[in-house]
Amino acid sequence: MIRFLIHRFCFSLLLVCSASRLWAGDLDSSNASSLLRPTDWTAAAEVGQLPTPGTVQPKPIAEPERLKKFQLQLDLGLEQRRQKSTREAVQILTGLLQANAPEEIQRLALFELALVEQDDNKLLRAEQIFGQYLHNYPEDPSVPEVILRQGLVYRQLGVNSLAISKFYAVMSSALRLKLQNVDYYKKIVLQAQIEIADTYYQEGNYEEASDFFNRLLKAANIDLDRVQIQYKLVHSLSYTTNNIETIAQAQTFLDLYTNVAEVPEVRFFLASSLKKVGRNNDSMKQVLLLLESQEENARKNPEIWTYWQRRAGNEIANQLFKEGDYLSALQIYLSLAELDKSPAWQMPVWYQTALVYEQLQQWSKATAMYLRIMDRRKELTEAASTPSLVSLLDMAKWRKDYIDWMQKAKITQQSFVLNHGTNSLPVAMP
Repeated sequence: MIRFLIHRFCFSLLLVCSASRLWAGDLDSSNASSLLRPTDWTAAAEVGQLPTPGTVQPKPIAEPERLKKFQLQLDLGLEQRRQKSTREAVQILTGLLQANAPEEIQRLALFELALVEQDDNKLLRAEQIFGQYLHNYPEDPSVPEVILRQGLVYRQLGVNSLAISKFYAVMSSALRLKLQNVDYYKKIVLQAQIEIADTYYQEGNYEEASDFFNRLLKAANIDLDRVQIQYKLVHSLSYTTNNIETIAQAQTFLDLYTNVAEVPEVRFFLASSLKKVGRNNDSMKQVLLLLESQEENARKNPEIWTYWQRRAGNEIANQLFKEGDYLSALQIYLSLAELDKSPAWQMPVWYQTALVYEQLQQWSKATAMYLRIMDRRKELTEAASTPSLVSLLDMAKWRKDYIDWMQKAKITQQSFVLNHGTNSLPVAMP
């Protein structure tokens, strides 16, 4: 708990510091460039000097053809990594590190070699190389990005505490290095903050995750992917006991983002939270909105929409049925049945619908629904005839026969009473 409080305090402090020192003009952004992009050595050779990282002064360069050769080797190593040719990339980059190549070429080769090992899931080796990079180039502009990648490797290894420490170190290193590329460092700091929240999210620590996602949204950074952060906030809250906040954040998401892939899942979270606080009617309305969603949205992401429509409908309708809210359950079941016309989907939904009619004592409607189920037996081919569907057909027939027997018994009883009076009814034995 103490560790979490320290992390939370550091997160807030670094948010303020990074905004004030990095983003408010403390750095000169006029020379912003990609810090880890390979240098154009051909152009540098033509003027007789090489650009160097940070504030190191350029050095005189000789043998331009030799430098071109090293640059070509580095480019080839990068291309092999992009093509997932791990063995070839490692050979080329290792060769550059062992050769008498310029320091900048070796720096880039070392960084690329770490990325190759990370891509190849050799995480311990990648971590070792990143550590060597930081040892060799402690003042290089790329240090924050390397530390960020170290954190990602630690998280892949499952060492989340070390990962979070690295992500905090990204922010502190970015504040320490007074460099020129303001926009680049703003994005690195923001990414580190996101990774802290994501680490808690991925390990299932939803209380901490929701707190950090909420802080990110309040920072109002224009580079933030607000859709994903808001979605993860709702998702995290749905696993906590804070149903009121879940409802508020889910409603905010649905108000702001109407055509994104996460809409059906967020509506499911909203319906579930409303159900948990006893707002059954509002919960049912959200489920029906999900079931009646525009065909255009369903066409964009059919699998996602179908999954959440079915899950939301089944879970909420079944809960309402168990609690005796039969009319609300019936409304959802009737809508669910229209999602898919296949026997495997409709027959179980019809069976639940018939059970609701029985609870409402609408015997004729229940019988009609059981007959609809039984009529579909002919559609069950050998491939489609699963044990569960065969059992469902048997249960539907049994319940239909039971209703018929009960109705006949009731008619017989009424006839007996009319002919002989209530005093002649048989006495039930104890």
